[in-house]
Amino acid sequence: MVDQSKILVVDDELFFRQLYRDLLEGAGYNVVVCSSGDEAVRLLESQPFDLVLSDVVMPGRSGIDVLRFAKALPSPPEVVMVTGYASLDSAIESLKNGARDYLVKPFNPEELKHLISTCLEQRRLLAENAHLKRQINLFQTGQTLSSLIDLECLIPQSLEALLRELGSESGFSFTLGDDKAAYLTGLKKIHSEHAEQLIGLLLPEFYEAVGVAQPSSRSADGLRKMQKSRDQIWMLPLRDGEVLKGGILICDAIQLDADFSLADLRYLSDQIALGFTNASRYRNAQQLMYSDDLTGLYNHRYLQIALNQEMMRSQRYGLKFSVLFMDLDRFKEINDQHGHLAGSAALQEVGRLMRGCVRDVDTLFRFGGDEFAALLVETDRRAARVVAERIRGLIEKHVFLEDENTPSQVTVSIGIATFPDDATHQERLLDLADQAMYVGKESRNSICSASEIQTMN
Repeated sequence: MVDQSKILVVDDELFFRQLYRDLLEGAGYNVVVCSSGDEAVRLLESQPFDLVLSDVVMPGRSGIDVLRFAKALPSPPEVVMVTGYASLDSAIESLKNGARDYLVKPFNPEELKHLISTCLEQRRLLAENAHLKRQINLFQTGQTLSSLIDLECLIPQSLEALLRELGSESGFSFTLGDDKAAYLTGLKKIHSEHAEQLIGLLLPEFYEAVGVAQPSSRSADGLRKMQKSRDQIWMLPLRDGEVLKGGILICDAIQLDADFSLADLRYLSDQIALGFTNASRYRNAQQLMYSDDLTGLYNHRYLQIALNQEMMRSQRYGLKFSVLFMDLDRFKEINDQHGHLAGSAALQEVGRLMRGCVRDVDTLFRFGGDEFAALLVETDRRAARVVAERIRGLIEKHVFLEDENTPSQVTVSIGIATFPDDATHQERLLDLADQAMYVGKESRNSICSASEIQTMN
């Protein structure tokens, strides 16, 4: 098999340039010759070489200068130095600066061919080892991503992995809400306005893409207006089954070559997509496990998990949060007068009313029966009372079961406990909120805080 390795020969003597060319081309190599160090540098800047064979002593830029320049390149070639003097100092200097080996003139032609062959074979083996190592790392990364079941970990790690593998620093991730609007979830070296513009232009292509893909030609004009090239953009749609849930977009990617094949990119992207599918299914299962079937709110099992997470976050950042415990007053009368189906319908109405009283970052729970709770993040005692009053007043004014032609009224009693003002331990905080609620039940349709019952005691 003919070796197509490309060799640059640098020597100021015509005799040796011709000798090297004849010997190396005869051995099947692709040979380019030049007569000075300056010319060699220009050639190295303009095209890749596998090996440089350079004389040490030349007018102008020396062989050592050529060696240093070659070794500073992003993909440096092997370098073999040739000297006409049996000088150990020049040989040592060459090796110190990264030369693979050296020859002393005059030399045996077979010695030259053997040395060049050995250097290139070592280069090939090192390249194969580097590629194998990259393949192993890629496999390990893919396996890690495909096994992640926490979307909050999977998406940022996937963005980082694609940026790294595509040689880019610029990209972002996004998710699609129930309203089909795109929400940014991660940004890397790109302004949010630019990311939103790219989503606006390319979102239809995310819906169409099957696996990792680049924008089509129909988006080229829009991308040019944003000073982006579609050849440097890669898109990965993230789906739960057939439903698009989000995506990852990489900007300023390198051109794929032998060092990063399209097959490798597809493998990594497939593992990310698999991980997203698994994590989505896990989240769906969690939501079923922790959701109240009747109201769609979280159930009492999830309160402990959410409360523990918020307590750790608040302790870390020095924040406050509040818990509301709520119990409907005289709700039993609806069940007794109109039946349990009417009672269930009324509870669903309560859940909808409560959703309109809190922020998206807050969490609502149904304990069972007619008991509810709310976790209000970054909310002190005063702000918690404002929310509690909003809920109390809205339920008091609302006419329940109008659609069933059985108009009914209920009220609610609410207890408030705030971390860390009232308690710094989870069980104590819940107990105080519960106690405050039962104190409020004595007069009904009222709000009581843990600080009030502690004052009473």
